[in-house]
Amino acid sequence: MWGIWSRTMVKVGMAKPCGLIKPCHLVKPVSVTRVTGRYLTHQKGLPSLPVPPLQQTCERYICALEPIVEVDELSHTKELVDEFQKAGGVGERLQKGLENRARNTENWLSQWWVQVAYLEYRLPVVVHSSPGLVLPRMNFSDKQGQIRFAAKLIAGVLDFKTMIDNEAIPVEYLGGKPLCMNQYYEVLSSCRIPGRTRDSVVNHAKSSRPPIHITVVHNFQFFSLAVYNSDGTPLTADQLCIQLERICSDSLKADMEPVGILTTQHRDAWGKAYVNLTKDKTNRASVSAIQRSIFTVCLDGAMPQVSDDMYRSCAAVQMLHGGGSQWNSGNRWFDKTLQFIIGEDGVCGANYEHAPAEGPPIVALIDHVVEYTRKSEEKVRSPMVPLPMPQKLHFNITPEIKKDIEEAKHAMNILAQDLDMKVYVFSHFGKNVPKAHKMSPDAFIQMALQLAYYRMYQHCCATYESASLRMFRLGRTDTIRSASSASAAFVKAFDDPSKQNTEKVDLLEKAVQAHRSYTNIAIGGQAIDRHLLGLKMVAVEEKLSIPKIYTDSAYAKALHYKLSTSQVPSQTDCVMCFGPVVPDGYGVCYNPMNDHINFAVSSFNTCEETKAAHLAKAMEEALLDMRTLLEQTPRAKL
Repeated sequence: MWGIWSRTMVKVGMAKPCGLIKPCHLVKPVSVTRVTGRYLTHQKGLPSLPVPPLQQTCERYICALEPIVEVDELSHTKELVDEFQKAGGVGERLQKGLENRARNTENWLSQWWVQVAYLEYRLPVVVHSSPGLVLPRMNFSDKQGQIRFAAKLIAGVLDFKTMIDNEAIPVEYLGGKPLCMNQYYEVLSSCRIPGRTRDSVVNHAKSSRPPIHITVVHNFQFFSLAVYNSDGTPLTADQLCIQLERICSDSLKADMEPVGILTTQHRDAWGKAYVNLTKDKTNRASVSAIQRSIFTVCLDGAMPQVSDDMYRSCAAVQMLHGGGSQWNSGNRWFDKTLQFIIGEDGVCGANYEHAPAEGPPIVALIDHVVEYTRKSEEKVRSPMVPLPMPQKLHFNITPEIKKDIEEAKHAMNILAQDLDMKVYVFSHFGKNVPKAHKMSPDAFIQMALQLAYYRMYQHCCATYESASLRMFRLGRTDTIRSASSASAAFVKAFDDPSKQNTEKVDLLEKAVQAHRSYTNIAIGGQAIDRHLLGLKMVAVEEKLSIPKIYTDSAYAKALHYKLSTSQVPSQTDCVMCFGPVVPDGYGVCYNPMNDHINFAVSSFNTCEETKAAHLAKAMEEALLDMRTLLEQTPRAKL
């Protein structure tokens, strides 16, 4: 998951909730290698996140605005920026405050980022924040196959957990520099807790008695399943099969209230409903068992039958939101950091709540699990001790809770109908083509996306791609701004018949290089977006009036990401998916394999100007046209 996203509000402007960003991966300018290392010693050796120079950020901010705002608007913004950064001005005061915070914290950004981007963000985590991940279709199509696969998957996750518990996760390196491994230790045994105005995250792995159970959901009913024997060894796949069969036979009735659908609500509504739900002692114990569990496994019923062409898109919908109340949206607990979703028909994937971590640990875990499930099963002697029955988690549904559930169903169904999702495989080529032309595959795909969007709308827009800050201790993400003056020059020239192909290739190369350069700036902690957020947060905390650059219309445009994009590479032939971050925008996630590219494109049906399939088609045409241009234009030999 090296190129994406921190799906979240960039509320740097905190003006309105348009700044969702995307689950984050590293934009992988060079390959990541792994060697074993001890966690705590390793972490202490990492550098702190730097505070970029104020003048540098101001200059880069103006450059970032050039392709997306009008000339007169830019002129006005330049005046505001000059005023902001002048000697002795407010910008200098905020910069000093931020530098002081950096000296006195492990990471000046990380706590603010989780707070602003996730915990204070009040739209539902479903679609708006939590990504889904679609795995290749598995080769089973009945309940027994589902149970057998789920058992192997659970065993695979526990195998990965052993590495986490032993602090034996191999340290990752980027360009020879070690990366922060903290997020690997945040994804298991953790859960988001709803609040009235701000949520929180609890990690039970660090408690004096770490949990030894997982949550299993089947037919909207929740079970606590202990996954360790009394001697501390994890249950074998055979033992897990027995326990999952017990759960399925104990939850055949499907006319239960889908309590899990409450987690799909607007966070304020869920915060209020949560208080009602947990007043009851039984409910409180059941909710606590879910929150404390290591992870959740959702055993879904079969999806509606669709054509092969539609299969991946429908599977993505199941991973992202479950298809609505009539399908599987209630067969979830969306506050849980990690949920594995397994359908009776071979549909398989995951959903994760974004606050504790970005994508890399999730993808690394899933790659490990998929590889584990493919191994031929070694016959491990299961202990002869009888297994305790899985514990059913009961809920007492009052009329008030019933009303909350009905409201959640209604809102979830509206959201499910609004999301337009298109998953497709671009099969003509993959990373191989841009590499053959000595271009970064990620930058090449991003330029194709810029060209596709320009062809559809005749203008450029603010584009978000997430860059990992994991070179720094507790690093999360910053923004790669893919729309640049260089990309704008390229897309405007591409279909201009008066331009020669050699000039177009030259402009493409410059655009790719500009993207590559900004990527390196971003992963080195020198991009503009988190720095601007930090300066604003200093003003908020010191109760100063918000500087005018943050209330400027250009700043709102800079944060209105009509293209919210993420590269999510993985060893497994999968694709991640997420919703748009603005009402009139697109979410675009891609996994570049060697000879093909998996794409997931989303938009909202309520916006007449956006259609996921149209952008997907335009992307395909742009990629093919760019390859043709390169192949038909001989380059001068040096």
